Amino acid sequence: MIKNNPYLLLKSSVVILLTTLLFSCTNDIKKVHDFLADKNLPIGVSTNINTVYKDSGRITTKIKSPLFNDFSNREAHPYSEFPEGIHITRIEPTGDSTSVSGKYAISYSKTQIAEIRNDVVVTNYAKDYVLLTSQLFWDQNEHFFVTEKKFTLITPTDTLYGVGFESSEDLTNWHAKDNSGSLHVNE
Repeated sequence: MIKNNPYLLLKSSVVILLTTLLFSCTNDIKKVHDFLADKNLPIGVSTNINTVYKDSGRITTKIKSPLFNDFSNREAHPYSEFPEGIHITRIEPTGDSTSVSGKYAISYSKTQIAEIRNDVVVTNYAKDYVLLTSQLFWDQNEHFFVTEKKFTLITPTDTLYGVGFESSEDLTNWHAKDNSGSLHVNE
Protein backbone atom coordinates (compact mmCIF):
# COMPACT_ATOMS: atom_id res chain seq x y z
CA MET A 1 0.00 0.00 0.00
CA ILE A 2 2.93 2.39 0.76
CA LYS A 3 4.49 1.63 -2.64
CA ASN A 4 1.34 2.78 -4.41
CA ASN A 5 0.85 5.95 -2.35
CA PRO A 6 3.77 8.43 -2.71
CA TYR A 7 2.25 10.83 -0.15
CA LEU A 8 2.16 8.12 2.50
CA LEU A 9 5.73 7.07 1.60
CA LEU A 10 6.95 10.68 2.00
CA LYS A 11 5.06 11.13 5.27
CA SER A 12 6.48 7.88 6.70
CA SER A 13 10.01 8.85 5.66
CA VAL A 14 9.71 12.26 7.35
CA VAL A 15 8.44 10.69 10.58
CA ILE A 16 11.31 8.18 10.62
CA LEU A 17 13.86 10.93 9.90
CA LEU A 18 12.53 13.24 12.62
CA THR A 19 12.40 10.39 15.15
CA THR A 20 16.00 9.47 14.33
CA LEU A 21 17.12 13.08 14.69
CA LEU A 22 15.26 13.52 17.96
CA PHE A 23 16.82 10.48 19.60
CA SER A 24 20.29 11.04 18.18
CA CYS A 25 20.62 14.58 19.56
CA THR A 26 22.52 14.84 22.81
CA ASN A 27 23.71 18.05 24.38
CA ASP A 28 26.87 18.02 26.40
CA ILE A 29 26.20 20.50 29.21
CA LYS A 30 29.68 22.01 28.81
CA LYS A 31 28.99 22.62 25.09
CA VAL A 32 25.71 24.36 25.97
CA HIS A 33 27.47 26.55 28.59
CA ASP A 34 30.24 27.41 26.10
CA PHE A 35 27.70 28.25 23.40
CA LEU A 36 25.79 30.56 25.74
CA ALA A 37 29.02 32.21 26.90
CA ASP A 38 30.21 32.71 23.30
CA LYS A 39 26.92 34.39 22.40
CA ASN A 40 27.03 36.48 25.62
CA LEU A 41 23.78 34.90 26.78
CA PRO A 42 22.92 34.16 30.41
CA ILE A 43 22.82 30.56 31.53
CA GLY A 44 19.62 31.34 33.43
CA VAL A 45 17.01 34.08 33.62
CA SER A 46 14.54 34.61 36.46
CA THR A 47 11.76 37.15 36.78
CA ASN A 48 10.28 38.66 39.92
CA ILE A 49 12.79 37.08 42.27
CA ASN A 50 12.30 37.25 46.02
CA THR A 51 15.22 35.45 47.68
CA VAL A 52 15.73 34.99 51.41
CA TYR A 53 19.07 33.96 52.95
CA LYS A 54 19.17 32.44 56.42
CA ASP A 55 21.90 31.62 58.91
CA SER A 56 21.01 29.19 61.72
CA GLY A 57 17.31 29.76 61.02
CA ARG A 58 17.61 33.57 61.24
CA ILE A 59 16.87 35.66 58.13
CA THR A 60 20.02 37.62 57.26
CA THR A 61 19.34 38.98 53.76
CA LYS A 62 16.37 39.53 51.45
CA ILE A 63 16.83 40.27 47.74
CA LYS A 64 14.05 41.41 45.38
CA SER A 65 14.42 42.11 41.68
CA PRO A 66 12.15 42.12 38.64
CA LEU A 67 14.81 40.44 36.47
CA PHE A 68 17.90 38.34 37.25
CA ASN A 69 20.41 37.16 34.63
CA ASP A 70 22.85 34.42 35.66
CA PHE A 71 26.19 34.61 33.83
CA SER A 72 27.95 32.07 36.08
CA ASN A 73 29.07 30.22 32.94
CA ARG A 74 31.85 32.80 32.38
CA GLU A 75 35.20 31.22 33.24
CA ALA A 76 37.21 34.39 33.88
CA HIS A 77 34.58 36.62 35.51
CA PRO A 78 31.28 34.92 36.39
CA TYR A 79 28.62 37.40 37.42
CA SER A 80 24.97 38.03 38.19
CA GLU A 81 23.11 40.92 36.59
CA PHE A 82 19.98 42.73 37.71
CA PRO A 83 19.20 44.93 34.67
CA GLU A 84 15.84 46.19 35.95
CA GLY A 85 16.93 47.03 39.48
CA ILE A 86 17.47 45.43 42.85
CA HIS A 87 16.45 45.91 46.47
CA ILE A 88 18.57 44.23 49.17
CA THR A 89 17.76 44.25 52.89
CA ARG A 90 20.40 43.04 55.37
CA ILE A 91 19.16 42.18 58.84
CA GLU A 92 21.64 42.17 61.72
CA PRO A 93 21.38 39.79 64.71
CA THR A 94 20.22 42.80 66.76
CA GLY A 95 17.24 43.22 64.42
CA ASP A 96 18.62 46.43 62.89
CA SER A 97 18.46 46.50 59.11
CA THR A 98 20.09 48.30 56.21
CA SER A 99 18.73 48.36 52.67
CA VAL A 100 20.41 49.05 49.34
CA SER A 101 18.53 49.69 46.11
CA GLY A 102 19.28 50.85 42.60
CA LYS A 103 17.90 50.59 39.08
CA TYR A 104 20.79 48.38 37.85
CA ALA A 105 23.22 46.03 39.59
CA ILE A 106 25.96 43.60 38.67
CA SER A 107 27.76 41.32 41.13
CA TYR A 108 30.98 39.45 40.39
CA SER A 109 31.10 36.15 42.26
CA LYS A 110 34.89 35.63 42.30
CA THR A 111 35.72 39.05 43.77
CA GLN A 112 32.44 39.57 45.69
CA ILE A 113 32.33 43.13 44.34
CA ALA A 114 28.96 44.53 43.27
CA GLU A 115 28.24 47.71 41.33
CA ILE A 116 24.87 49.35 41.85
CA ARG A 117 23.90 52.24 39.57
CA ASN A 118 21.17 54.75 38.85
CA ASP A 119 19.27 56.25 41.77
CA VAL A 120 21.15 54.31 44.45
CA VAL A 121 19.66 54.58 47.94
CA VAL A 122 21.25 53.09 51.07
CA THR A 123 19.20 53.32 54.27
CA ASN A 124 20.22 52.46 57.84
CA TYR A 125 16.85 52.25 59.57
CA ALA A 126 18.19 52.14 63.13
CA LYS A 127 20.29 55.32 62.80
CA ASP A 128 17.93 56.95 60.29
CA TYR A 129 20.80 57.58 57.81
CA VAL A 130 20.18 57.73 54.05
CA LEU A 131 22.87 57.82 51.35
CA LEU A 132 21.90 58.91 47.84
CA THR A 133 24.25 58.57 44.85
CA SER A 134 24.31 57.54 41.20
CA GLN A 135 26.87 54.73 41.52
CA LEU A 136 28.09 52.59 44.39
CA PHE A 137 30.66 49.81 44.62
CA TRP A 138 30.05 47.27 47.36
CA ASP A 139 32.81 45.02 48.66
CA GLN A 140 30.73 42.23 50.13
CA ASN A 141 33.74 40.52 51.76
CA GLU A 142 34.87 43.66 53.60
CA HIS A 143 31.29 44.97 54.11
CA PHE A 144 32.29 48.32 52.62
CA PHE A 145 30.76 50.90 50.21
CA VAL A 146 32.69 53.25 47.92
CA THR A 147 31.58 55.87 45.42
CA GLU A 148 33.54 58.51 43.54
CA LYS A 149 30.32 60.15 42.30
CA LYS A 150 28.26 62.94 43.84
CA PHE A 151 26.48 61.90 47.00
CA THR A 152 24.05 63.17 49.61
CA LEU A 153 24.16 61.80 53.16
CA ILE A 154 21.09 62.58 55.23
CA THR A 155 21.18 62.06 59.00
CA PRO A 156 18.58 63.03 61.60
CA THR A 157 20.44 66.31 62.25
CA ASP A 158 22.48 67.02 59.09
CA THR A 159 22.63 66.86 55.32
CA LEU A 160 26.05 66.47 53.74
CA TYR A 161 26.87 66.82 50.03
CA GLY A 162 30.05 65.86 48.26
CA VAL A 163 31.92 63.91 45.63
CA GLY A 164 33.49 60.68 46.89
CA PHE A 165 32.29 58.66 49.85
CA GLU A 166 33.49 55.54 51.71
CA SER A 167 31.56 53.76 54.42
CA SER A 168 30.87 50.55 56.26
CA GLU A 169 27.79 48.94 54.76
CA ASP A 170 25.63 50.08 57.69
CA LEU A 171 26.72 53.75 57.15
CA THR A 172 28.11 54.03 60.70
CA ASN A 173 31.80 54.57 59.90
CA TRP A 174 32.17 56.88 56.92
CA HIS A 175 34.64 59.18 55.21
CA ALA A 176 33.36 61.94 52.92
CA LYS A 177 35.55 63.60 50.31
CA ASP A 178 35.13 67.06 48.77
CA ASN A 179 32.05 67.79 50.86
CA SER A 180 29.85 70.68 51.91
CA GLY A 181 26.80 71.15 54.07
CA SER A 182 26.09 71.51 57.75
CA LEU A 183 27.48 68.99 60.18
CA HIS A 184 26.92 69.09 63.94
CA VAL A 185 29.95 67.97 65.93
CA ASN A 186 29.95 67.18 69.63
CA GLU A 187 32.93 68.73 71.47
